[in-house]
Amino acid sequence: MSGPRRIGQTVPEVAGKVLGKRGLAFGALITDWPAIVGPQLSLRTAPDKLSFPRGKREEATLHIRAMGAIALELQHLEPQIIERINSFFGYRAVARIKLIHAALPAAPSPMLRQRALTMDEEISVTTTLAAVEDEELRATLERFGRSLLARPAKRPGR
Repeated sequence: MSGPRRIGQTVPEVAGKVLGKRGLAFGALITDWPAIVGPQLSLRTAPDKLSFPRGKREEATLHIRAMGAIALELQHLEPQIIERINSFFGYRAVARIKLIHAALPAAPSPMLRQRALTMDEEISVTTTLAAVEDEELRATLERFGRSLLARPAKRPGR
C-alpha cells in the first residue's frame, strides 16, 4: 500500500525504533520531566528506566538517577512524585519509585545544543500529527518529533 498512512499506524514503528522496549511512556517522561517534577528537581534527577510488571502497561516502577542528598529528599517526595506522574499520564502508570545512586547523564555540551527547526520542519511536524485527535498525545508527539529533528548532526570523527 502506498500513499499517506494514518499517524496511529506509524507511531509504533517510529517510537519502537527510537525507544525500544521503553515505549512511548518513557519518552514522554524524558521530554516532560521538568514539567512533571519541577525545574529544581529536574536539574538534580533523571528518569532512567520504566519497568512494567509482566503483561501489564500500568503500575510500573520508575527508576530515577540521583546523587547525594537529593536521594533522601526524593524518598520523602515519592508519593507526590508518583501522583504527579500519574496525573500527567491520566492513569496509574507508576506505582513506585526506585532510586539509583548514580551520576546524571552528562548534559549536552554547548557544541551539541539543539538547533532551531526550519519552517518546513515545523510545518511537517504539525501537519503529520494534525489527524491525532487526543490533544495530550498530539502535544507529546509534537515535542518528541521536534526534539528528534532538532538534534545536531554528529561531526565526522566523533
